Amino acid sequence: MDSVSPLPSPSSVTNYRIYTSFCSNDLLPTPNMSNWIECYDPTTNSWHRVCRIPELLQNQVRKDFAMVSIGDSIYIIGGRLCHKAPSHHDPYEIVQDDLEVLSSVIRYDVCSGVWSKCAPLACPRFDFACTVCDNKIYVAGGQCTLGIARGTSSAEVYNPMLDEWKPLPDMSVMRYKCVGVTWQGKIHVIGGFAEKADLDKLPWNTIGRCSAEVYNSDNAKWDLVMGMWQLDVPPNQIVAVDEKLYSSGDCLNAWKGHIEEYDGKFWNEVEGSHLETLSSPNSVWDANWPPAKRIYITMAAIGSKLFFLAGYRKPGETSRLMSVVHVFDTWAKRDGGRSLEPTEEEGEKELCSHACVVFLPSN
Repeated sequence: MDSVSPLPSPSSVTNYRIYTSFCSNDLLPTPNMSNWIECYDPTTNSWHRVCRIPELLQNQVRKDFAMVSIGDSIYIIGGRLCHKAPSHHDPYEIVQDDLEVLSSVIRYDVCSGVWSKCAPLACPRFDFACTVCDNKIYVAGGQCTLGIARGTSSAEVYNPMLDEWKPLPDMSVMRYKCVGVTWQGKIHVIGGFAEKADLDKLPWNTIGRCSAEVYNSDNAKWDLVMGMWQLDVPPNQIVAVDEKLYSSGDCLNAWKGHIEEYDGKFWNEVEGSHLETLSSPNSVWDANWPPAKRIYITMAAIGSKLFFLAGYRKPGETSRLMSVVHVFDTWAKRDGGRSLEPTEEEGEKELCSHACVVFLPSN
């Protein structure tokens, strides 16, 4: 894989933008550590800060929420409200306190730049599965209470035309840190820390983490699929491209050195997906430097391409980041991966939710 490569073909990514949410993680005093949204333009390999997330007091941070798009609108759903600030006792330590689990939903119009409130979730939750299907937002599972490591089996669906959430049948399993993806026209809730309310934790917990639930809208029923994830560690992200699912890591290791694809039966390593500069990005700027530490990584799919948006702390510097976007083409027969030109940033930040892709129609 080349250390630095040309931009992706403009025709394949024109009008697409990738949005992410961060909060400040600087050790030095900062005016406000609360969330903001950034936008990545794959046609120019450039970032810009869009705006702050509303409804947050100074140093309040929204974490573990879902961020999805329908049309030119971004929806921020649920999550965990925290207070984050430098410690009064140690200037090199950041203290975070959990405040509450959120049910609020807000919408950002990308074209007008206007925020608006939406109907709240019936069940406040964080670390839950979320996906879009037929212009409706589906959420399932997650944690509803702070300090209790137990998921919920509840699910609900949002209709943006009516600004209304409706309950869905409960899943057969309580789960959190599960991943939602729409695949083959159905809602899939995959993996997570799973538990049956009527059984002892073992051995079901280990088995349940490898399972998935598939929602069939024809009969309004969840079907339990055993062994779909094939690991007892919950996934980090899963995206659908054509007829396959793709993953690059789990909740303990967001990048495990390669990409895997699921064909409906098995997860298999994708040939040529060992992206060396993602695992060890030093070759992007200076191979003679000590190993850089990856601070965050999130994945987004545009067409046949997987975009890995990653941030690294430069060796020897605590308040400067190097942002690098790595691209892998799932259609490529060989050498499908490449890294784009890195950009250097002042300060350090923390990823608060996975990325979402927005298509902006031409004027």
